[in-house]
Amino acid sequence: MAGKTKDEILYDHNNDGVDRRGFLKCMSWAGTGALCVMQGGVLKSYGLNDVAQGDAAAVGELRFVQISDSHMGFNKPANPDVTGTLKIAVEKINGLAATPEFILHTGDISHLSKPEEFDTVEQVLKGATPKDVFYVPGEHDVLNDDGKQFLERYGKGTKGAGWYSFDKKGVHFIGLVNVLNLKAGGLGTLGREQLEWMEDDVKHLKHSTPIVVFAHIPLWTVYPEWGWGTEDSAQALAYLKKFGSVTVLNGHIHQTMQKVEGNVTFHTAASTAFPQPQPGQAASPGPLKVPAEKLRSLLGITNVNVVKGQHSLAVIDSELA
Repeated sequence: MAGKTKDEILYDHNNDGVDRRGFLKCMSWAGTGALCVMQGGVLKSYGLNDVAQGDAAAVGELRFVQISDSHMGFNKPANPDVTGTLKIAVEKINGLAATPEFILHTGDISHLSKPEEFDTVEQVLKGATPKDVFYVPGEHDVLNDDGKQFLERYGKGTKGAGWYSFDKKGVHFIGLVNVLNLKAGGLGTLGREQLEWMEDDVKHLKHSTPIVVFAHIPLWTVYPEWGWGTEDSAQALAYLKKFGSVTVLNGHIHQTMQKVEGNVTFHTAASTAFPQPQPGQAASPGPLKVPAEKLRSLLGITNVNVVKGQHSLAVIDSELA
C-alpha cells in the first residue's frame, strides 16, 4: 500500500461491489431489540414487542442464533467475568420464544488460544437448548499455531484451514476463515485456495437458494484504519451475485452494525465479553470499559429467522441486560 493516498487505500479495500457510502441500518453498540426484514427491496424494522405479540414477519421455517467474541480467558476491567456473561447469553438463548435449531459462533472463542479457554466455552454452551454449534475461528483462536488446535477441536470434515458448508431446510451455509495471514493494518484475507473452493461450492445451487455466509472479520469494510474488513472479500461476494438472498454474519468489532446493498445484508454481532469503540471514536480498537451497570446492555446475541418468500432473513439483536 506504499505510495497510495488514503482514498486509494479505501477504494482498494472497498472494491467489493458495495458502495462504501452505502447506508447503515440498525447501527448500535449492541442489540437494540430491532427485527430487520427486507420486504420488496425495502428494509423494515419491528420492535421486539411486536414480534412477541406474534408479528407475521417473525414466523419462519428455520431459526438459529449467532454469538461471537466470547474471549474466554479475558479478565481485564472491561469485563472481569466473561464466563458469567457467556452464561447469561445462554440463558437468553434458552429463553427465546421459539427454540433455535443451532448456534453459529463467529470466532474469538478464546482470548489466548489456551485449551482451558476452549474447554470452558464448550462446557457453558452445553447448557444451551440447541446442541449443535458451528464454529469459525477468530484471530485470538489461532495464536501461535496457525489454527492447529482449532482444527483439531472443530475442523472435522472441513477443508483447508477450516472452511466448510452445510445445508439446513433449504438454506446453504458457508463458514469462511479470514483470520490467518492478516494483512497490513489487520485486514482479514481469504486466500486463493479458499476462494476457489467457495466458487465451486455454490456453482450447483439454484438462484433461489438463500445463502448465509459466516466468518469472523467483516466481509465489508467497516473501518480499514482498524483492520475492520477483509482484503479480498470482493471476489467472494462476486460468486454470490446470482442469488436472491445473501446474508453475511460476522463478529470481530464487538458491536452490531448492518449494511444492506442489493441482494446482500451484512450484519456484525455484539460480543458476549466486552464492547469496543465505535469506528474512529477512539485512538484504536480494543476493550472499552463502561460503567458496570451498562455493560450487559452493550453485549448480546443475534437471533436469525428464515421467512419464506422474503428477500432477506429476519435478524433480531438482543442485549444481555
